[in-house]
Amino acid sequence: MKPFSYIAFILMFSFLVACDSGKEAVDVQKLNQDFIGAWNSKDSEKVIAMMGEDVQFLQGEMQLRGKSEVSNRWVRETINTINNLRLSNVSSSVGEDLAYGAGTFTVDVLPAGPEEPHGVGEGNYVLIWKKGEDGEWKLNYAQLEDMPVQARNF
Repeated sequence: MKPFSYIAFILMFSFLVACDSGKEAVDVQKLNQDFIGAWNSKDSEKVIAMMGEDVQFLQGEMQLRGKSEVSNRWVRETINTINNLRLSNVSSSVGEDLAYGAGTFTVDVLPAGPEEPHGVGEGNYVLIWKKGEDGEWKLNYAQLEDMPVQARNF
């Protein structure tokens, strides 16, 4: 029953967005790609600038709240440990003040030491963007659910 409820919610949300054709819609795929582009270029300041003050980050047991905590404990601690973050969008929608993208991700995980192997990480993601009073779209919520990192054979 849960999958049906989820599908019904997505269809209803998409219908409501489609009915609001008089509004200029944001391209959520572009927002996601701009974020990933900044991440992959190791531009932590640009990544942080794309986040709202009330941003939340969830990954497994980790729950971070607020721009300062998310910036320090997710962005700055993680950005140099991975390369080539890639998203495969499965679902997305845009409303007047909220937009989301969800799907799967893959990433190259750098070794922790010289004798350790490279790895490949993958999992599911949800990114929710919120339109601010100034009209700018900011990342409001990020959730990553990843599987264990697999060693990469060269």
